Amino acid sequence: MSRIGRLPIKITSDVKVDIDKDIVTITGPLGTLSQNIANDKIQVKVENNEIVLTRLTESKPVKAAHGLYRSLIANMVEGVTKGFQKNLIISGVGFRAVAQGDKVVLNIGYSHTVDIIAPKGIKIEIVSPTELAVKGIDKVLVGQVAANIKASRKPDPYHGYGIRYKDETILRKEGKAAGK
Repeated sequence: MSRIGRLPIKITSDVKVDIDKDIVTITGPLGTLSQNIANDKIQVKVENNEIVLTRLTESKPVKAAHGLYRSLIANMVEGVTKGFQKNLIISGVGFRAVAQGDKVVLNIGYSHTVDIIAPKGIKIEIVSPTELAVKGIDKVLVGQVAANIKASRKPDPYHGYGIRYKDETILRKEGKAAGK
């Protein structure tokens, strides 16, 4: 049996769970999230302030989906109660981020600026000119927006210039050796 899938998901009093055939909707203080569940494979029930997922068959794809759906629903519960955040560091001479209305403008060493517009449900906060915080309730969307920002200027392995996650370590390469 899936070790992750069999764990119940605890829900607090401020979280409302609605199960309608194959759609699980979770509402909390920060917002509402929905997830489509393959109801011919996985059954979702609310028992004693816990969400319990059970498999209907023992085939290999169903076993894989069991843990996946449990993790997705657990992330939804955490998202509507606490939210998610990814921090990005911009490093380089003259590299910085500036807020202009609803978009963030990045000066990251190109001959032009890079404009980032946050999708609905995501907030990009400028902590300092060289640090960004991507916040939201959907873990997948927060991670994807942060990855898109990072992809606009990947970190250089020689100097470390570029955009990286705050907790990421960049492996540095040795530069040229001067006259041997």
